[in-house]
Amino acid sequence: MEASISFLGSTKPNLSSFISSNVLHRRRDFPLPALKLKKVSVLPRIVHQNSLIRAQCSDGLRAEEDDGFVLEDVPHLTRFLPDLPSYPNPLEESQAYAIVKRTFVSSEDVVAQNIVVQKGSKRGVHFRRAGPRERVYFRSDEVKACIVTCGGLCPGINTVIREIVCGLNNMYGVNNILGIQGGYKGFYSTNTMTLTPKVVNDIHKRGGTFLQTSRGGHDTAKIVDNIQDRGINQVYIIGGDGTQKGAEKIYQEVERRGLQVAVSGIPKTIDNDIAVIDKSFGFDTAVEEAQRAINAAHVEVESVENGVGIVKLMGRYSGFIAMIATLANRDVDCCLIPESPFFLEGKGGLFEFIEQRLKENRHMVIVIAEGAGQGYVAQSMRASETKDASGNRLLLDVGLWLTQQIKDHFTNVRKMMINMKYIDPTYMIRAIPSNASDNVYCTLLAQSAVHGAMAGYSGFTVGPVNSRHAYIPISRVTEVTNTVNLTDRMWARLLASTNQPSFLTGEGAVQNVMDMETQEKIDNMKTSSI
Repeated sequence: MEASISFLGSTKPNLSSFISSNVLHRRRDFPLPALKLKKVSVLPRIVHQNSLIRAQCSDGLRAEEDDGFVLEDVPHLTRFLPDLPSYPNPLEESQAYAIVKRTFVSSEDVVAQNIVVQKGSKRGVHFRRAGPRERVYFRSDEVKACIVTCGGLCPGINTVIREIVCGLNNMYGVNNILGIQGGYKGFYSTNTMTLTPKVVNDIHKRGGTFLQTSRGGHDTAKIVDNIQDRGINQVYIIGGDGTQKGAEKIYQEVERRGLQVAVSGIPKTIDNDIAVIDKSFGFDTAVEEAQRAINAAHVEVESVENGVGIVKLMGRYSGFIAMIATLANRDVDCCLIPESPFFLEGKGGLFEFIEQRLKENRHMVIVIAEGAGQGYVAQSMRASETKDASGNRLLLDVGLWLTQQIKDHFTNVRKMMINMKYIDPTYMIRAIPSNASDNVYCTLLAQSAVHGAMAGYSGFTVGPVNSRHAYIPISRVTEVTNTVNLTDRMWARLLASTNQPSFLTGEGAVQNVMDMETQEKIDNMKTSSI
């Protein structure tokens, strides 16, 4: 059960006169307002309104008013451990922070999800601002933290690991930190290692994950049993959609057992498909590295007659890497992403566009996201749907399929000589270390997670919302997949840059509609296992 708070004017009466502390979060660092309460059926979400605060709880309790200021709060340990003592933050004695005018984040600092508003519009959803609090709920010498990485590789994982370890040690004096090896299943095996700043000193210079990873293996009861048996009281979980769902289950079980354990999620996805946050770590590195593959394809096709280069990039359900890499490169003639189904034959189709470009430029480069056109490939190969251990749909190689389709069409139908060049750099991109921009970003994510856990927050994830780091309920980043909006100006900029067809009209439009229905099912697929 979660609740949110919102202020009613300037008066701040004691909340206990309205409702017991086991219904709403008990916040020692947040003034509690007067509430008007009524029973409604709502989703578990915290809403805070200014003239009135709106509290939405899983048991149907809700307080609301008309101001429109909504705070989607994150759980705090005092919500189920109301007598938990707090301590002064060790950062008060930090030499590094001595020059900072405002070391601690105010309990009333929030971050707006929507910063483009109109006069008279409601203020909308806000999240708690991330950062160090004046009071912490763990003594440094009593902290036993652990870090685990799950799912696929992504540039920057090692930087996040390093900065969690260094942040705990350098800022809070924590010395007892474990690394859980091999993903979630490492919790209930003997795969652990002790992490110190010296051990992780240079791991940010390497790709992959220092702790190893795996898909699946999530068993909530076994994991929490292990956390309890080892005396772990801070858990840092680095992973994507399925991993974060697992983190939420761990938090719920921890709360059910009444354990003083802070569970913090750090969202990881190279595809940038995590909702709410501005972008995921590793994305900038992926876009930058993709330029090398696109440039290589351009050099290859420029050097031959009727050269067509295809570069397949990451993007299972979201085409952000393909879109931004295309915009950054300017040598790409066509970009195909999962959100925008395409068709091959007929007027306005891809074959017609390729032939037009070859007549104009004698070469062309196509960038395609791995999740694009999966409906076509599945029909062509008569393949049945299979999933990996994380519940993700295993994708067919659309790059090889498209390469063969183009070659067959122009060789057999159009009787044109054509030189195909296919480049798949996906695993090369996933395996590289993060660039300078992502290294800084990973540092901020890791330190925000550490500050949040020490301050007693749990069941939260961290990330930038409109360039300000915030604490976000895990359920908010896993409820939907972040995808490219085809009616947004960014996609229009891409179409203007490449001059490619939109594939929304033409003789293939009927088939395109059918494929859009197939693609919609793919886009709306949720991870079914953890």
